[in-house]
Amino acid sequence: MIDKPETATRQPELQIIGAGFGRTGTMSLKTALEELGFGPCYHMSEVFLRPDHIAIWQAAASGETINWNALFANYQSTVDWPSCAFYEQLMRAYPNAKILLTVRDPENWYESVSNTIYQIHHRVGVSLLSRLLSYVGKAILTTMQPLMKQAFRMQTAVIWDGTFGGNFEDKQHALAVFARHIEEVKQKVPPKKLLIYNVKEGWEPLCAFLGVAVPEGKPFPRLNDRDNFVGTRRMQQVELLSGALILSLLASALIALLLFVRQKRESSRARNG
Repeated sequence: MIDKPETATRQPELQIIGAGFGRTGTMSLKTALEELGFGPCYHMSEVFLRPDHIAIWQAAASGETINWNALFANYQSTVDWPSCAFYEQLMRAYPNAKILLTVRDPENWYESVSNTIYQIHHRVGVSLLSRLLSYVGKAILTTMQPLMKQAFRMQTAVIWDGTFGGNFEDKQHALAVFARHIEEVKQKVPPKKLLIYNVKEGWEPLCAFLGVAVPEGKPFPRLNDRDNFVGTRRMQQVELLSGALILSLLASALIALLLFVRQKRESSRARNG
């Protein structure tokens, strides 16, 4: 049986702050932390489930003051972008929290980002909007565009511009940013509060750092590799759900039109009769 952290039930605040960039095993870490009792764990995937958070992260990227307690209400931990870009602010807001810095081979990290989230961000806008346009035309699509554009702007502000200065495609620049971030975290976080962690290390160093037992008989989660990238699956789900929603709206509109025509005919017959 796993020793669950007592503070996770007593304190409605973040216990763990992930400072590592996306594509350093953050989805696996999210799942692992939740298994260990530090859940729910915030992750970029949570943002897409809570569209009202998009504007908050956009405001954070603009330097506005954020009510972190409101944003992270009911969360015990956070990893991945967008929160890793604000780990210093979160450290000040949650001084008792421990810091996890996920790392991986820099070359592999760059290749992974290039082939997953960077590619998704730069191609999905055109492809998805074009696909939706083929379903419904401009009238219905205009109601969906603002939220989609807001999400793209937030990701650009936090990651591609805010972190990489709009120059992620320059590999050497991106690798330098990656390395500099790691060194800055090492310098700014007290050693006793920091774990520099590669998810390939598995449960032992993570559990030792957090003061909990290693789960018996459970392999460490290995999620979100390039071939099974959650962003790709999510966009496929979005497209499917969007198509289903659109068909539902069209069906409702057709039923409403038929009922209207029927009512008009009955009214006309009543007047003529």
